[in-house]
Amino acid sequence: MKKLIVANWKMNPDSFSRAELLVRAVQKTAASSKNAKVVLCLPYPWLTDISHKKHKGLSFGAQNVFWENSGAYTGEVSPAMLKNSGVEYVIIGHSERRKWLGETDEMINKRVKAALKTGLKVILCVGEGIEIRKKGLSAAKKFVKNQLQKDLKNFPSSKLQALSSYLVIAYEPVWAIGTGKADKPEDTVEMAKFIKSLLAAKPYTLNPNVLYGGSVTFRNAGSLLQYKEINGALVGGASIKSKEFIKIIRAAG
Repeated sequence: MKKLIVANWKMNPDSFSRAELLVRAVQKTAASSKNAKVVLCLPYPWLTDISHKKHKGLSFGAQNVFWENSGAYTGEVSPAMLKNSGVEYVIIGHSERRKWLGETDEMINKRVKAALKTGLKVILCVGEGIEIRKKGLSAAKKFVKNQLQKDLKNFPSSKLQALSSYLVIAYEPVWAIGTGKADKPEDTVEMAKFIKSLLAAKPYTLNPNVLYGGSVTFRNAGSLLQYKEINGALVGGASIKSKEFIKIIRAAG
C-alpha cells in the first residue's frame, strides 16, 4: 500500500505564481513514485484554480470546510464547493484551528459528517499538548481517545463503515508542530496501533490509515515511514520547500 504524503501549505505562499511553481516542482517526483500518494492542501485563493486542472500524480485538498452546503455563512466554504472544484481531501480539526479559531470537537464533528456525506476524504487531526505528554504516553492515548470519540460522535455506524476508506487519522502531537522536535518513531507506532485498535472496535469497526504530523522533515521522514503502522505523513513547513518535500516523498520508499 502506498504511503499517503500530505502537504499542508497553511497560509503560504503569498502569490499564485509561487504556488504554481511549487506544484510543478513536486509533480514529476509524485507522478513517478511507486510508493507514495501525494496530496497538496493549498490555501483557498490558490486551491480551486489549481485543483480544476489535471496534474498527474497529484491530488488536492483543502485545509478546512464548513458543515453546510449552502446558506448565509459569510466567509465559509462548503463541501459541495470543494467537491465540484476537483478537491479530493480536506483537513479537519487541525490543532492550529482548534487553538486560534476556537474550533470545538462539536464543530469538528459536524464538519467530518458533512465532508464524508459529500464524498470528500477527511484527514482528521488529533493530538495532545505538552502538558498531557509530560504525564506519559498513556495520558496521551487517553486524550486522543477522548478527541476521537467526540469528533466521530453519533455517526451512524453503517454509514461510517461504508465511508471508512474516506477517513484518515492524522496524529499530530501539538507539542511537536513547528518546534523542530518530532515524536519518537517508536512512540508514534504505539499511538498508531492504539488509534487503529480503538477504531476497529464497535461502534466504529473501521480500518483507517494513520499519518504522523509534527516537524516532519527529510531527515526524520525515513525513520517514521519505515514502519507499516505509520501509513504516511502530514507535512507542514517542509512542504513549501520543494527540494525538501521531494526528499520526503522519496523517503516513502
